[in-house]
Amino acid sequence: MLTFPHKFKESLEDFNKFAANLRKGVENLASIDEILAGQSDSHERCGSCRSCLRSCTEKELVYQDGKRKLYRYKQRAKKVCHVPMLIVYALVNRYTMLDLQPNRSMIRNLLDQGQDVYLIDWGYADRMDRFMTMEDYIDGFINDCVDFIREQHQLDAINLLGVCQGGTFSTIYAALYPEKVKNFIPMVTPIDFDTKDSLLNVWASSFDVDLMVDAYGNVPGDMMNQAYTLLQPFTLSVQKYVNMVPIMEDSDKLADFLRMETWIFDSPDQPGETLRQFIKELYQGNKLVKGEFMLGGRKVELKNITMPVLNIYAELDTLVPPVSAKAMTKHVGSKDVQELTYPVGHIGMFVSGKTQKTLAPKIAEWINARL
Repeated sequence: MLTFPHKFKESLEDFNKFAANLRKGVENLASIDEILAGQSDSHERCGSCRSCLRSCTEKELVYQDGKRKLYRYKQRAKKVCHVPMLIVYALVNRYTMLDLQPNRSMIRNLLDQGQDVYLIDWGYADRMDRFMTMEDYIDGFINDCVDFIREQHQLDAINLLGVCQGGTFSTIYAALYPEKVKNFIPMVTPIDFDTKDSLLNVWASSFDVDLMVDAYGNVPGDMMNQAYTLLQPFTLSVQKYVNMVPIMEDSDKLADFLRMETWIFDSPDQPGETLRQFIKELYQGNKLVKGEFMLGGRKVELKNITMPVLNIYAELDTLVPPVSAKAMTKHVGSKDVQELTYPVGHIGMFVSGKTQKTLAPKIAEWINARL
């Protein structure tokens, strides 16, 4: 009973602080500019909103096939590496995570290291993409982009960096076209799908993807987001918004939070046949590491990946568990394989303060040593 007044006063102070932050946050929300994750085509250097100017490194459209685009980023420093890098992001969510804002941009950091960076923008799938397959994306557009870059630079091979699902696509590509890839960098890339270290792998192993695709055609991005939220329901649905309140009084931190939220919910629909193939052949069949995966009538042999490999994974990743990503090292045929890991989660690999200062320099150093 003697400690009650003290505890009550402490709780009241905490509540008043919470309420004050919330009140200030509402004021900031009412006055804050539109928050964008990256810079959309319609906002290209428009100068009309602060977030637009802060969120994207300047780039140029150099090749296009329908809604699929290839960008080349403008140089920010003296070019050190004469071999360009092509970044292949996942179909899920948008590549803008790699260039969210100036102080959280892997792409900008790579450019500052003198790298020549190209990136694929898959666009937003619509009904015309319902029957697009992994062959269309890998044998088709990735290969077209690689050939375009090779021709532009008069090179036999380029550097290839793949992220998440885009890393899996890039792995398949590197195995089929090893002569076109000088150095390969898979990042948070699932390779061995037979693991229970991630709830996503557990769910996908028995998921009726045929029913989903037959019913929807393209699987809605919102539905995919809801599924990811259910992997950590309290953390992703409640806790992060409670944790948002203390930063709401700081307009810059609030803008950073909202920019991240914009990216999270900017989820393209998933092309039905590609998702069907990805789930059944990889998550359920684990055919890639078994040497049974076929693309365009050809068997994908990971031992054909003989170029240098820098395998980057996140120790706290709940979407691509380390055991899945680390399998790359033992299945490829390269004698020059290194691993680079950080104590972060899946998204933290690109936006965490732990990676911003060191990840790009380490990638650049590794590449430059293999020119």
